[in-house]
Amino acid sequence: MKTVTIVGTGMGPNTVTAEGLRAIENADVLLGAPRMLADYAYLKKPSVPAYTAEKLRPVLEEHGEGTYAVLVSGDTGFYSAAAALCRELADCEVRLLPGISSLNYFSARLGRTWQDTALVSCHGREGALVDAVRRSSATFALTGGNIAQLADDLCRAGFGELTAQVGERLGMEGERICTMSVEQLKEESFDSLAVLLIENPWPDDRVRCGIPDEAFIRGKVPMTKAEIRAITMSKLAIRPVDVCWDVGCGTGSVTVEMALAAYRGRVYGVDKNEEAVVLTERNAAAFHLGNVKAIHGGAPDALRDLPAPDAVFVGGSGGQMSAVFDIVLEKNPRARIVVNAIALESAQAALTAFAVHGLEAELVQVGVSAAKTVAGLHMMMAQNPIFVISGGGSHE
Repeated sequence: MKTVTIVGTGMGPNTVTAEGLRAIENADVLLGAPRMLADYAYLKKPSVPAYTAEKLRPVLEEHGEGTYAVLVSGDTGFYSAAAALCRELADCEVRLLPGISSLNYFSARLGRTWQDTALVSCHGREGALVDAVRRSSATFALTGGNIAQLADDLCRAGFGELTAQVGERLGMEGERICTMSVEQLKEESFDSLAVLLIENPWPDDRVRCGIPDEAFIRGKVPMTKAEIRAITMSKLAIRPVDVCWDVGCGTGSVTVEMALAAYRGRVYGVDKNEEAVVLTERNAAAFHLGNVKAIHGGAPDALRDLPAPDAVFVGGSGGQMSAVFDIVLEKNPRARIVVNAIALESAQAALTAFAVHGLEAELVQVGVSAAKTVAGLHMMMAQNPIFVISGGGSHE
């Protein structure tokens, strides 16, 4: 029986736990990244520079029975390779030994606690940092060596004045910890082994529906009004991790509310009007959102290369309602779809599209009147009645 111990080695040999060191000393073979194996070369043990799941299996087969120690940096439970290794080694006796994570170490070096800190890995997760910073008083990020890009994303979302603390080469020779504004981060160079802590004195973790119309930057393109937006969002039933499409995004008011709800997901606002795309981008920045991508193009062509959606709002289809449904449901047959229509013909096109695609549609008509003060009196001013047609997915 092969016995494999996955050892979290902390920030290096000075921070490995006593239990972890014993496992390393008692192993027949050591595996891991070359820089970690070099720290234990004095043990004179067979060492193999293999640490990914696909490379580990051939090594174990070659060496046969025995005890193996796989060295992983930091802690085995904090954005570690350990999870993938455990899946690959299901037929072995596997033991995990925790280590000191970069979060533990950096927080201690800064003299602060971390239990209320939002944790983010920015390896391939576009927009994740911005939305964590918006929602949290403190956000810790594994940067993936792209601090300048992360800083640029934060600045575009209006966070340039926030305080950032960078930990570079933690626990190793050349360790550096520095504090500066997010804006200043864009001009600095850092080692690829760097982590980031952003403090936000004014976090906002609200999920808002029916945001007042005047809160948005307006132009000459259509905007879904606050009360209709609130009903539309209730029908979309968006989850935090959802991928959302706003087809015919206009001013971007629905895009913004989608993004606030899908704060761990992604929202794509699509419109054939270039002014609408610019306004959507400006409104996303005004609400400090990092999970929005505005796309200039008409439906259905602009939708073909988007990732599969969980929730789709159709505010305008350019007469291509059925084609939009084709693409949405081809990518995800369980997508939730909501259509807003003013004209009877548009409502009928939506109902037909639902029926043709085998979906039961729910139809409501919403009429909203808002008071306007005239000569000290409150007069009710009616908006156009709106059809809200929804179906697909699960609304439970």
